[in-house]
Amino acid sequence: MSFAISDQKRYSSSNTLLVLETLLWNIYLETIVIKSKIKIRSKYVPDGISILYEDKDIIVIDKSSGLLSVKAKYEKEKTAHQLLSNYVKKGNPRAKTTLFVIHRLDRETSGVLVFAKSFKIREKFASQWNDVEKKYLAIVHGNLTKKSGIIESYLAEGKDYTMHSVENPKEGKFAKTEYTVKNESKNYSLLEIGLLTGKKNQIRVHFSELGHPIVGDLKYSENERGRLALHAFSIKFKHPFNNEEMEFETKIPEFFSNYFKPQGKLGAHKQPRY
Repeated sequence: MSFAISDQKRYSSSNTLLVLETLLWNIYLETIVIKSKIKIRSKYVPDGISILYEDKDIIVIDKSSGLLSVKAKYEKEKTAHQLLSNYVKKGNPRAKTTLFVIHRLDRETSGVLVFAKSFKIREKFASQWNDVEKKYLAIVHGNLTKKSGIIESYLAEGKDYTMHSVENPKEGKFAKTEYTVKNESKNYSLLEIGLLTGKKNQIRVHFSELGHPIVGDLKYSENERGRLALHAFSIKFKHPFNNEEMEFETKIPEFFSNYFKPQGKLGAHKQPRY
């Protein structure tokens, strides 16, 4: 892996931001709200999903931890894709809308997820995907020496389905992760992460191999418990139909505050019990 310090991008001044001063400095309490073009039918919204926005082309949600994004061999029904497909058809039995997956989140990762309502829109998203800005929040073990930087490596999948970095570029896929430390205690660090590529388990692998695994990561760390402290906080893109710039932010999981003392007093803090 290679590391480099770089200038960090900030949220635009048009955002409504409040600093969460008592617990997490430099992380924002209020989220950006874009009014949905299609009325959200709250009574049909399934557990594990919050709908942030919907129009005739896309639907944006906040996925809970523990819910798969799309079907797998061991789970085909209770996925964000399937639950959302059922949602768009409820109240309209003749609805023929088919949802298409644009990107995925790990089962254990919570946060913002976007689906397309047609193959054409999905393909337009694919063509601009390198320009989409994706921000994550994570709590990792320990304190990082470099408070901001970029991690680069080539990731390959092992026989046990876990990912790891390899020296030979021909044996893996290029992965690039940007980070900034936002808060620290004696035992933990809160990071804002820019996902510059989107490889399987990329963030989790990079910080595990750096010696600072994500809290609650049962796959890439040892002696962990509780839920994974990784949250897809925001996404920014141009609408694939009208080219309008859109940005969506989700609420920070409340349990993140359990790792830091209130009122900015930094120090050791016990892991919360779940």
